[in-house]
Amino acid sequence: MRYESILFAIENGVAVLTLNRPERLNSFTQAMHLEVRDALDTLQADRSVRVLVLTGAGRAFCAGQDLGDRAVTPGAPGVDLGESVEKFYAPLVLMLRSLPMPVICAVNGVAAGAGANLALACDIVLAAKSASFIEAFCKLGLIPDTGGTWHLPRLVGQARATGLAMLGEKLPAEKAEQWGLIWRAVEDETLMTEAMVMATHFASAPTKGLAFTKKALQASYANTLPEQLKLEGEMMRELGYSHDYREGVAAFIAKRPAQFKGE
Repeated sequence: MRYESILFAIENGVAVLTLNRPERLNSFTQAMHLEVRDALDTLQADRSVRVLVLTGAGRAFCAGQDLGDRAVTPGAPGVDLGESVEKFYAPLVLMLRSLPMPVICAVNGVAAGAGANLALACDIVLAAKSASFIEAFCKLGLIPDTGGTWHLPRLVGQARATGLAMLGEKLPAEKAEQWGLIWRAVEDETLMTEAMVMATHFASAPTKGLAFTKKALQASYANTLPEQLKLEGEMMRELGYSHDYREGVAAFIAKRPAQFKGE
């Protein structure tokens, strides 16, 4: 597939996906959704890829939905936004959450609306100190979609989630870090360097174990403690036979660096 709205590259086990509509603050159109989905399908199939870095081009990470792409026709009753969620935003979140590798989001500028919640769907979020997060839906009479109503209260608690969702105030990156919304706020000029250092680390890490960690943490929201303990046992049983566990133990005993294969 020829990409016009994103940049996508894979090198040494690291995939970098850049939202690339800087003139529109990387806001989503249907065409961009399809390109991102194609790139994520590639990652699902390519087991040589060990980590994904998601970022944006220009001065914004993502301003959410391009309203011009789903404009309300004058005189029409409205637009079926539920269709947009069902066909595009919900599958996008679920694909990111289910990727069998760590997903790092490098938020290089404003992340608004669906753009903010897209970032929160990633596993680790780094943000430039000049970046900000805005749940802008309330300014349009909408609710936070793209998983926002699920992620926000789990990350920052009910009171802060409600304030962010109902007031639509800008949350600077450093405060987002303090609140536990993101992993870390970093200097603007070092954002991509730090993201790539982390990605390089993950590219040589025990990927299968990290993928299982991701699944287990996600499952914990719905499981009881006995159910979660059972899941942990099942996952540990499988990982105990993995190449990376055997290699990790051998490397520890031999006092040498481990050579993980992600298997």
